[in-house]
Amino acid sequence: MNDVQAATSTHGTDKHAPRNKTDLFVSFTLLALQGFGGVLAVVQRELVDKKKWLTLDEFVEDWAVAQILPGPNVVNLSLMIGGRAFGLPGALAALAGLLLAPTVLVLLIAAAVAGVADTPTAQGMLRGMGAVSAGLIAAVGIKLMGALKNNPMGQFSCLAIAAVTFVGIALFRLPLAWVLLSLGPLASLWASHCIAKRGEA
Repeated sequence: MNDVQAATSTHGTDKHAPRNKTDLFVSFTLLALQGFGGVLAVVQRELVDKKKWLTLDEFVEDWAVAQILPGPNVVNLSLMIGGRAFGLPGALAALAGLLLAPTVLVLLIAAAVAGVADTPTAQGMLRGMGAVSAGLIAAVGIKLMGALKNNPMGQFSCLAIAAVTFVGIALFRLPLAWVLLSLGPLASLWASHCIAKRGEA
């Protein structure tokens, strides 16, 4: 079975599945090269808006799973998408595309700026890029809120959980592990209840 047939058998009638493993590799390479300081904004735009490999709801669900799994979120997501399309070879192709070019680029940049990294100008540039990255992530978060209307828990419950999480981490400075271990099971139980209730309806 060739790559196109494999993608078709995996995605059914999905016309926007990755064409082959090369498509996966190139797409994730281009995605990774755009992701300075965090790739959430780029991932959502490339995979949902441009490539249309995922719907907005599917992206939110896959990203949530990727966050729960150990390791970087976007690495987990690339493995999921590649594996779903072409199995283990697809997962490795997506992962290689995500890591290869950025690794080489980072090593070259590190060698080039080793002598000026501690200067006020370089530090100011890094702080500026950090602010831009935070703004991009916030913008994507707001954009993804539209998918909450289809969530079984309902938009209000999702926003309430997000607000409690923000207060716990940002204001009370609670460790992330504590927040996940306390709110995570409660949110999971509430989601299970809402899904069961929707099934009965």
